[in-house]
Amino acid sequence: MKDLTESLRIFVRVAELASFSAAADQLGLPRTTVSAAVRAAETELGTRLLHRTTRRVQLTQDGQAAYERAQDLLADLDDLRALFQAEPATLRGRLRVDMPQPIAHDLVLPALPAFLRAHPGLEIELSSVDRRVDLVREGFDCVLRVGRMSDSSLVARPIGHYRMVNVASPAYLEERGLPTTLADLGQHQLVHYVPNLGARTGGFEYGDVEGKLHTLPMAGALTVNTTAAYAAAALAGLGIIQVPEAGVRAHLQSGRLIEILPTWRAAPMPVSIVYAHRRQLPRRVQVFMHWLADLMAPRLQS
Repeated sequence: MKDLTESLRIFVRVAELASFSAAADQLGLPRTTVSAAVRAAETELGTRLLHRTTRRVQLTQDGQAAYERAQDLLADLDDLRALFQAEPATLRGRLRVDMPQPIAHDLVLPALPAFLRAHPGLEIELSSVDRRVDLVREGFDCVLRVGRMSDSSLVARPIGHYRMVNVASPAYLEERGLPTTLADLGQHQLVHYVPNLGARTGGFEYGDVEGKLHTLPMAGALTVNTTAAYAAAALAGLGIIQVPEAGVRAHLQSGRLIEILPTWRAAPMPVSIVYAHRRQLPRRVQVFMHWLADLMAPRLQS
């Protein structure tokens, strides 16, 4: 195992530098030792990892998969060693994470430079798609999810709730009138949001004074499947939307959107950091999750 681990470390460096010579220089090893280590890794794994020519070194398809897994394996080994060290070791390795696009763009990316300066040994792959990724199959370390959990095979760490608001544009309300009761919604349009087109929402969601949840069917000429399009539809005057207040706060402050029916809001939406079952999460994942929870805290209700 030790020989394979060292071979993988050398292979990863060759792959990153796309050069046996450059890897040998950086590692302080003879080029023959570097070449032998890569051949040993290929023999152990039973596949060719690199295309070699006189001008360049390039990963094969199997090599690309091995490179990604080797990065994670080596980082996990570093984490294991760090468990028994008196001083915390530098975090190293790759983090693959997913979160809703508005959170990624408005909150996480602006704060990420400071996080990476504090942990220069980390690399982050950030996904921000509206579909729910397959955390295990697609190899995500953790994901930030807004909404109720449906997969009991995953671990969810609740970090708070988003307060929901009902909003529409001034132009839309000028045309349709300001609704003040649920009965008024019969004269209004709802922009429908679904993750997959072809489905349709039940309608306008609201909670009553006893905390029970209800859905009022509503007409709507438009259905969208991204959060960006959902907000843009409201700004364009296409109807009412029901969204987390944090996502439209700037538009509410500027007057581009107006809150309506404040006593008939949808139920607060839970926010969780989700990860796969593991006995011991790598320290780099734990540190990132803690940072993300702290970053989100000012925007969430308990």
